[in-house]
Amino acid sequence: MIRGIHHVAVHVHDLDRMMAFYKDAFGFELVGDAFAWEDNEFIDKIVDVPGSAARGAMLRCGTCYMELFQYSLPEPKVTKGLDPNDKGYTHFCVDVTDIEDEYERLKGLGMTFSQPGPIDVGHVKTIYGRDPEGNLIEIQQTQEACDFPLSALR
Repeated sequence: MIRGIHHVAVHVHDLDRMMAFYKDAFGFELVGDAFAWEDNEFIDKIVDVPGSAARGAMLRCGTCYMELFQYSLPEPKVTKGLDPNDKGYTHFCVDVTDIEDEYERLKGLGMTFSQPGPIDVGHVKTIYGRDPEGNLIEIQQTQEACDFPLSALR
């Protein structure tokens, strides 16, 4: 039985900077201690990356967990954040109660947005932005009794 998604993992270039950003921007707090490994065959087996070395941290906000990794080995194949149309996990979404205020607050904390403000879809107001390292984050404000009707997007 699946209970739900436990965490999202993001590879970052600067672990300390991004831990501070996610704390300030979304209220994430460090769970336990930050961790590191190098020359550890057991962890290489877990992450399925032979010869890996990294620092990492597990963050929590409410029931949502985010694991941040800063790999030093091997070198990453992709060094910029993915776009919505790229293959793979491209973003996570944070639901807020006042999207206009959050949009301005997050801009002040280093998020960038290509749109001048949130877009009202009817059942939800939404906007995509990027954290200081270019990772994609959706900010949304759902309306009451929101069932996400796909017909609203057509």
